[in-house]
Amino acid sequence: MMILTDKKPRVNVEAILTTQEIHDIEHQIAHYPDPRAACLDALKIVQKRNGWVDDAQVAAIGQMLGISAADVEGVATFYNRIYRRPVGRNVILLCDSIACFLMGAETLAEAFQKHLGIQYGQTTADGRFTLLPICCLGNCDKGPTLMINEDTHGLVGVNDIAALLEQYV
Repeated sequence: MMILTDKKPRVNVEAILTTQEIHDIEHQIAHYPDPRAACLDALKIVQKRNGWVDDAQVAAIGQMLGISAADVEGVATFYNRIYRRPVGRNVILLCDSIACFLMGAETLAEAFQKHLGIQYGQTTADGRFTLLPICCLGNCDKGPTLMINEDTHGLVGVNDIAALLEQYV
């Protein structure tokens, strides 16, 4: 017979996260009256190393913050810039809001997919680019807009794609 308890499974945080990640997360925790408030910061810290956050890292973050892995997962999946699976070295976020759609975002998306040889949610074979839609980049007056890593590019046309991508190794 299995006995159910309310104890959370323990993970070896030191075996999952780097010493620097642990230090940086602890530093963020110190800024909040409740450690749980550092969840998004912790996810960003961990994602910085590999570009995404795996299940073991989610569990380790939860343990450090005193919350369940499911709660950390809820935060991770709410924010569209926290990646739960591997992505390319450069992540292209194409805005698909109504403003960008009206300015040709659909045509731009098709051109990116053709140029890169991938569909939304996929990564190029060389691991250089991942292509994702995003609901709004807040750059509506310069649509269609996209973001590559942390760089926002507005008024992007189909003929701009090759030169734009050459800026990202």
